[in-house]
Amino acid sequence: MTDEPTPAELVEDFNAALASLTGPGAPFGWTVQEVSGVPVRVYDSAIPDMRAVWAMSAAHGDKDYLVYGDERYSYADAHARVRALAHSLRTLYGVGPGTRVALSMRNYPEWVLSHWAAIAAGAAVVGMNSWWTRPEMEFALEDSEPAVLIVDGERLDRLGPAQGNVPLVVARHDGDIPESARRWAAVADPSTAPDSLPEVDIDPDDDALIFYTSGTTGFPKGAQLTHRAVAHNLMNMIFTAACGDAARARRAARAGGGDGPTPPAADVTALLPVPLFHVTGCNCVMHTVTIAGGCLALMYRWDPSTALRLIEAEGVTVFTGVPSMSRELLQHPDWQSTDTSSLRSMGGGGAAIPTDLVRRIDDGLSEGRPGVGYGLTETAGVATAISNEFYLARPSSVGPLVPCMEARVVDDEGSTLDPGQRGELLLRGPNVMKGYLNQPEATAEAIVDGWFRTGDVAVIDDDGWVRIADRIKDVVIRGGENIHCSEVEAAIYELDEVAEVAVFGVPDERLGEEVAAAVVLVPGAELDEAGLADHLEGRLARFKHPRHVMFLAEPLPRNANGKFLKRELRDGFAPGV
Repeated sequence: MTDEPTPAELVEDFNAALASLTGPGAPFGWTVQEVSGVPVRVYDSAIPDMRAVWAMSAAHGDKDYLVYGDERYSYADAHARVRALAHSLRTLYGVGPGTRVALSMRNYPEWVLSHWAAIAAGAAVVGMNSWWTRPEMEFALEDSEPAVLIVDGERLDRLGPAQGNVPLVVARHDGDIPESARRWAAVADPSTAPDSLPEVDIDPDDDALIFYTSGTTGFPKGAQLTHRAVAHNLMNMIFTAACGDAARARRAARAGGGDGPTPPAADVTALLPVPLFHVTGCNCVMHTVTIAGGCLALMYRWDPSTALRLIEAEGVTVFTGVPSMSRELLQHPDWQSTDTSSLRSMGGGGAAIPTDLVRRIDDGLSEGRPGVGYGLTETAGVATAISNEFYLARPSSVGPLVPCMEARVVDDEGSTLDPGQRGELLLRGPNVMKGYLNQPEATAEAIVDGWFRTGDVAVIDDDGWVRIADRIKDVVIRGGENIHCSEVEAAIYELDEVAEVAVFGVPDERLGEEVAAAVVLVPGAELDEAGLADHLEGRLARFKHPRHVMFLAEPLPRNANGKFLKRELRDGFAPGV
């Protein structure tokens, strides 16, 4: 046996560890139970609700919990503020089970603490997109009917005349506020905090979070995520780390390694560059940090220079963002001069990371490794996850399914396809949303016989590992040939000169659609259409080459979760720029 395991051996080790951790009586063992009439895999040791998660974190005491600029909050301080606010929400606004508390603000400490206070009071948190315009904010408030809106100054001003439509608690605002509104600091005053949280009964299938999907047309849809769903996502995050450790132990035992004590887990410090009003920032980062007793470093907005300073100053161990953020860090001129040795993990979620970036992360981190999780708002977080050397074994994959999740790949008629065949990915599990708030028709279209239609094109291999090929609608149909945009983007990203690229279809009179690409170069780099065409020659079939290329001087437009706005690029298409 060689010292370095082969990719096949790494996959075998991980799958064997997964089986050992999920059998009867194992830490992540599960049984099939009916949830809302759907048979799903429920962990035998499932956390009952998210209020219990917050209660458990009180044991971390004086450890740092939140860092924002010069502000630092320990767990003890956070708990005092949450207790005060939870009681204020109950007494002043009647908040409890069956009610909702809307949050509309940047990634401030008040977002995190308000989230836990609402959860502790038994309410569902409505995460409002902080980039929304006034009509979008008004829609979400009308749709969710919160008992109270907790809002920062910028969003308060944006609400304008709509300020009177809902009771308000205002944070981070020194100006005038409506007479009926209250200041956050007053209702969350730690000096007035009772000794305990309000007494409430929470059912696992009560709503815990309502997050709005970022649709490209019309108003967004509010995904109702239950306590069971969100708690199972948290356990899935814990499982993935545990499975990697178990796989390494299995490999060491096979190689004749000793059975010495397992070293204590290192303290976690996570940088949060993505919004808290999405499942990645809230469910996959904030919740995981909280149960681990880690520290969460909050960013007001994404800026790679600021991120690098925080990584060095705070000893950040985990960086989770969209792929473009990792790429910008690695390409930043200050990367080499910044101490990033504390980083143990860099990656993100939502979809596969381009394979060239997986390798660049591995090469760029002195001590850490890349990681990825695939999931959607509607699955409360991850449906698959993989990291470290196991990810490097299959860098085009997003890993195996988490234990509580089942998957099918189906064709256009809904028939299940065999392993290795490409079709739409369907998911079923306790972490799938209850439905879209107030939209039964959209819910019925998205969830069929208990299976959630992801809208993603996927392949599940013989080992049960998933590869996301594309979004179903992110396809250019050129003369009857389907061209998957992610394939073209991955080929272009192989060029060191390229910082960002988005590929999309534009109308063509003869072929129906042609391939277009918007490209942003690394500062100081040079590349033209001829150079790009030379690079793609031999890498992609000719019909997949971009016929139109825009070289842009500014970063590509993104939505609040960091994904490129291809519709905006398509609408503003100007070839030859």
